[in-house]
Amino acid sequence: MNEAIVDKAIVLGHPSYVWRYGQDRRLNLMCCYVPLEQKRILDVGCGLGMYVKKFRAFSDEVFGVDVDAEKVENASQSLPNISVAPAEQLPFPDDWFDVVLLHEVIEHVADDRAAISEACRVTRPGGSIIIFAPNRLYPFETHGFYLGKKYIFKLLPVVNYLPDRVRRVFVPHVRIYRTRDLRRLFEGLAVKTIVHTQIYPGFDNIASRHRRLATFLRRVLYTLEQTPLRSFGLSHFLVVRKL
Repeated sequence: MNEAIVDKAIVLGHPSYVWRYGQDRRLNLMCCYVPLEQKRILDVGCGLGMYVKKFRAFSDEVFGVDVDAEKVENASQSLPNISVAPAEQLPFPDDWFDVVLLHEVIEHVADDRAAISEACRVTRPGGSIIIFAPNRLYPFETHGFYLGKKYIFKLLPVVNYLPDRVRRVFVPHVRIYRTRDLRRLFEGLAVKTIVHTQIYPGFDNIASRHRRLATFLRRVLYTLEQTPLRSFGLSHFLVVRKL
């Protein structure tokens, strides 16, 4: 594989190429807290446009931006309103969107605080900002890791429990968040938290090989989402409303 493509995937993350159970579950979760019908929606870091396409079942006014011009060109072949822009400099007026989604994006951007501020700027008062972001307490690092200068795209256990300076030796390319880290990003912004919880994975890769095992894991861990053990979930799920 081309080295530049590999390096881009390390920095920007691996986009979703197919829609699977895990994405469907996340979309349903959004719908529990945020009305999408006939809303003006923005997907920041839209990648190949998987969520943009799904949102268009609810509304004709769906937009997506991504910093990767190649992904934007690919998504634009089948979707309207897709453009190149960094999360920190959105090309939209103030108070314009009803819903803004940042799905597993803020860990990759150059300035996560600026990205959150921009999301708030373009959201209208009463509108919602939806965030999914990696959870520091999940037992595995899912973005790959470095051994010296060699990048390895595999799960790495325990590393996220190490002090920041040690973790950065192995995972210098992506952030990860505690609950308090996410709350700090919104300090001073006029928003109200509607929900903040953690969710476990969709186990889609396991399901492709061992369906019964995936079904068992989903049943057990999704039950734990209703208990304090949700704090060890894969991702934070946060919805805030702009005041």
